[in-house]
Amino acid sequence: MDRILIKDGQVIDPASDRSGIMDVLLEGDTVAAIGESLSVEGAKIIDADGCAVAPGFIDLHVHLREPGQEYKEDIASGTRAAARGGFTSVVAMPNTDPVIDDETGVRFVNDTAQRDGVVVVYPAGAITKGQKGEELAEMAIMAEAGACVFSDDGLPVARASVMQNALQYSSMLGIPLSVHEEIPSLKGEGVVNRGRVSTATGLPGISSAAESAMIARDIELLRLFGGHLHIAHVSTSRSVVLIEQAKSEGLNISCEVTPHHLTLTEDLVRETQFDTCTKVNPPLRTEDDRMALVKALREGTIDAVATDHAPHSVDDKDKEYMFADFGISGLETAFALLHDRLVLTGEVTLERLVESLTIGPADTFNLPGGTLSEGQPADICIFKTDEEWAVNPDRFASRGHNTPLVGWSLTGRVMTVLVGGKVILKDGELTC
Repeated sequence: MDRILIKDGQVIDPASDRSGIMDVLLEGDTVAAIGESLSVEGAKIIDADGCAVAPGFIDLHVHLREPGQEYKEDIASGTRAAARGGFTSVVAMPNTDPVIDDETGVRFVNDTAQRDGVVVVYPAGAITKGQKGEELAEMAIMAEAGACVFSDDGLPVARASVMQNALQYSSMLGIPLSVHEEIPSLKGEGVVNRGRVSTATGLPGISSAAESAMIARDIELLRLFGGHLHIAHVSTSRSVVLIEQAKSEGLNISCEVTPHHLTLTEDLVRETQFDTCTKVNPPLRTEDDRMALVKALREGTIDAVATDHAPHSVDDKDKEYMFADFGISGLETAFALLHDRLVLTGEVTLERLVESLTIGPADTFNLPGGTLSEGQPADICIFKTDEEWAVNPDRFASRGHNTPLVGWSLTGRVMTVLVGGKVILKDGELTC
């Protein structure tokens, strides 16, 4: 059995409340021991002096695009992008072509990930057949095949009766629903936040009420019919209030927030002269919304940070703002952006950020990992907090180069990643 000893790193493991200079011993695919000045004969040494050592990051929301949209991304490229960002596990959304809405689709993602992927991939199954919002997909069969969550991400479940049935059925299976909260008639043809920027530019806006009103509806359904409701990519201050109230009542609700909604605002649309890489759904909101999201993350109302990694081809984005696709390719910049814009500014502690990327998402979807405790998976992220680098999409492992951060200088860099005890990133470069 291969042994790896990670020496002299600053261990940050919020799940076990460990913090300090320690060694981490890996035996095969498992964490075997953590302590000071460990010595193991024959172990391969990874020198982590000057680095932080954390559990591998877990992303509850990525778009790997396979099957059907491999020109944007595939499981091979997407998982390598994940590794470069420090992520050792990702949840793949089902809005592919065809939609992952049956056993065959779930098994395809599992099999392809095992063959071509370099990090752990957990498939999500669709809530409704074809994501059409009309008829429930085969939830029980998909769960048996390995789906860890059900989602119609990219689209809301607009009909309340369908959402009610989805909550009841998923509750029997003990699997959460991850929902894209949006009232279609309030979104309309909107492409930016409805407010100052939409008024000044004439671009159609998406009201914050499109999100918060749908969240309010689904909280009422959750209260009546049970289940686990997970709110994807929360973006508004009002949404945070509703979720906090629901949690205080003991409802089984969780939520995630993206790095871009935590760090960027609608002002970036004008500042970049309508760079379509700023076009996301939900849209970048106001500074008040951003501050409310940061506060909710800091205080624990928000359970996890998830990238909503949405890679696109050049042709998808090289259009007028109105017609470009929504989405940011975010896996490879997530940690650095959050560390640079939140930790270094004192808005969020490093420990809380790591928690939201590790045990927070693991607990939310009941996934393995998220901690360096003995017996847990040997999934590790080693990073430097003082390493400065410039964002260059030409060096991305992802096929999607669509980021509004081109040329930005960020401080904080993932250096080494291990998945199942195997080194897949070394000195910031992929080994596979």
